Amino acid sequence: MSISVLLLTLNEAANLPACLAAVAWSDDLVVLDSFSQDDTVAVAQRLGARVYQRAFDSFAGQRNHALDHIDFKHDWILHLDADEIVTPALQAEMRGAIQTGLADAYRIPSKMMFRGHWLRYSGLYPSYQVRLGHRERFRFKQVGHGQREDLAPERVGTLAEPYLHYSFSKGLTEWFEKHNRYASDEASETMRLLADNRRLDWGGLWSRDQTRHRRALKALSCRLPFRPSLRFLYMYLLRRGFLDGHAGLTYCRLLAIYEYLIVLKTQELLTGQGPASPLRQGATDSVAET
Repeated sequence: MSISVLLLTLNEAANLPACLAAVAWSDDLVVLDSFSQDDTVAVAQRLGARVYQRAFDSFAGQRNHALDHIDFKHDWILHLDADEIVTPALQAEMRGAIQTGLADAYRIPSKMMFRGHWLRYSGLYPSYQVRLGHRERFRFKQVGHGQREDLAPERVGTLAEPYLHYSFSKGLTEWFEKHNRYASDEASETMRLLADNRRLDWGGLWSRDQTRHRRALKALSCRLPFRPSLRFLYMYLLRRGFLDGHAGLTYCRLLAIYEYLIVLKTQELLTGQGPASPLRQGATDSVAET
């Protein structure tokens, strides 16, 4: 049973060769590009991918639009970003999983890579996202800056093999620019959580389900004071980020800065000084192949 691959891109010419080389086993490589200003489109086409373009609205919006409007060769779709690498072990596990018919989609763990090091502790390994799914049975919903599965939990399986995530592949400047945008989206999500006390899942704080645990912790953390400092202490001490060495220390500091951005942007919204909707606008309803 074969798998199609969908990549979302924006100015990813530098990352695409390694990403596409790692999924060369697929005979259906599809890139949905957000009108890149670099050579992303040319590189993707040269490496055998079909390229479509659509203005970015959200990660969930892009992925769902592709599922609804692009004609994939296969029923099972692997959703990737250009800074992610699929290992041979993950490829083999995915092929075995979809042949069982036991689930409609699968969570996949990721290994956060920073300055040549796997952040085993400060990268919250294993951190899961649903990235493999049947195109007719699975859609995404936008939450904060990222997406979650819009599917009943009992229909979602879990894989053991991770993909590699090179979040810093384009340098710290790009990381800060990206996380500045993410902080706006997370501030909007924080406002939603603060307005709905029913979102608190106290049982989830002790759950062995890593996905439920992270979501419960996030809903609680947005109500706590001193969030940047608490996030640093949680990541560096409780999650043993110090075992990742200097790379772990640096990464935990960066996460504290990111948390502070979210706090500041949330305060803007609470006081009426921020934008009414921090999510990026400008999506079009059509997909054009290039």
